[in-house]
Amino acid sequence: MPDPTIKTISIIGCGWLGFPLATHLLESGYPHIKGSTTSSEKLPVLRQAGIDAHIASLTPEPQGQNWPDLLAADTLIVDIPPRQSKQGEDFHPQQMRNLASLIENSPLSEIIYVSSTSVYPELNKTMSEDDVLDPQQSASPHLVEAEQIITGLRKAGKTVTILRCGGLMGYDRIPGKYVRGRRDITTGDVPVNYIHRDDVVAIISALLTQEIGNETFNVVAPEHPPRRAVYEKSCLENHWEVPTFTQPESPESFKVVSSEKITRRLSYTFAYPNPLDFHYYKG
Repeated sequence: MPDPTIKTISIIGCGWLGFPLATHLLESGYPHIKGSTTSSEKLPVLRQAGIDAHIASLTPEPQGQNWPDLLAADTLIVDIPPRQSKQGEDFHPQQMRNLASLIENSPLSEIIYVSSTSVYPELNKTMSEDDVLDPQQSASPHLVEAEQIITGLRKAGKTVTILRCGGLMGYDRIPGKYVRGRRDITTGDVPVNYIHRDDVVAIISALLTQEIGNETFNVVAPEHPPRRAVYEKSCLENHWEVPTFTQPESPESFKVVSSEKITRRLSYTFAYPNPLDFHYYKG
């Protein structure tokens, strides 16, 4: 791996996760962090933080003149949340096809692609990375297709790591915010698969310094309390109306996503292993 003091890292998508990741890497001693945003208003904010920021987007075709500069790096971190409900399920895979075409002949040697645990179907059991290898096994086939497009870059000699992140929480993303005052929620007994943003940032940072690649990892807090407990606690802490729960006629389907692989491979200790103890801003 290149010396961290000279390694150039580019982050596609300096949003809720990408921006704090970029500032953390700068604070960790990486001297050159590039980043993209789709908002001209955000450019000065990113640049003031020390990020070499550019306007760029995938609509799904590449937009902007800055892609060659963005891809002139050692490592590319791709953090583009798919929004299939608005643009159709093929939109995100097409974004990744277009991005892969740009990456193929770039100087990049390493790609980290942020995916999601929504690839796993709810089969009422613990799910590991090997449980979903192909789109037909997945609850979100388009996401696995996007993963496969990016992992196809291994044929071009690139190292590709896939991170299937759980529900991203922390700071202003407070579980109770989304259910406060609701009535008769039937999923109170369903275990959560959450991950605190600080742990995602720390895990990506750890991957950049270790020779671990060409793998798929779940990035999920190792404890999985029921939604009822998480919702009630965060509502009470923020003085919001606590939702009510009811037992469904038949048990709700669930999944428990295992983080055992990344814990073992990185020897990683989670800052927030239990979603009941996540750090938030007060709502």
